Amino acid sequence: MEKTRCTVVILTFNSASIVRETVSAAMKVSPHVYAVDSHSTDGTPDILRELGCTVVQRPFSNYSDQRNWAISQIEQDCEWQLHLDADEVLDAQSIEEMRALLAGTPRFDAYMLRRRDYFMGKMLRFSGVNPWHLRLFRSGVGRCESRLYDQHFISTAPSGRIDGFMHDKNSARLTDWVASHNRWSDAEAKEKLGPRSGADNVLKPRLMGDARERTRFIKEIYYKLPTGMRSLSYFVYRYVFRLGFLDGTAGFYFAFFQALWFRMLVDAKMYEQRAQRAP
Repeated sequence: MEKTRCTVVILTFNSASIVRETVSAAMKVSPHVYAVDSHSTDGTPDILRELGCTVVQRPFSNYSDQRNWAISQIEQDCEWQLHLDADEVLDAQSIEEMRALLAGTPRFDAYMLRRRDYFMGKMLRFSGVNPWHLRLFRSGVGRCESRLYDQHFISTAPSGRIDGFMHDKNSARLTDWVASHNRWSDAEAKEKLGPRSGADNVLKPRLMGDARERTRFIKEIYYKLPTGMRSLSYFVYRYVFRLGFLDGTAGFYFAFFQALWFRMLVDAKMYEQRAQRAP
């Protein structure tokens, strides 16, 4: 049987408020959408089926496990894969670029895409985090790194860049942002205190690497700074040097909660776990 040119993979869980917008944009790249739903209770699977998606149910363990399982299910049936979260909406430019790439002979076997963060319902033009993500790749060359938090796709092939954006609309309400980041602080603390992952299945920190590898390199330096000083330094970096103040009130709150709440919460949980392990 002939392989499809590209399959879009979307992970969903109680995503009814946004998934229609996400899928509608993704289907302009490819009509083949494979949705892995983690037993949503808000009608998300019904919306997906109504839109023509293939829907499978699978309990969620962690992001890497879910992504790599999805890759294993579709890689024999499609030439290319585009991976999105349920709240990542492609803009017109990224759609046009990907359509052109897939219609021709792509120069690279993997492509990175820029992400635009949203916070308290406002798009952040300056103060968002981790702007580049590898999301489009030829089957067989990409997978998700084995980490508990801050997972990226990695590729065995060199990657190109797509100039358009995916709009990450996951933070419409502060309550939801706080709840998710509280969970992620558990994962980050466990990641930092656990054994280091093997070098062959994670994104390597490299000062002279791509944008993601540089960020990972800087993050390693961050964790060598004294507790307290590092979260304050991160706030200054995010709000001043990254021009977060130009994002207005939402930019200030984002820098505050991202640096002085979330990052401090990770430090506090690491301290708590070390104290519990001490004799």
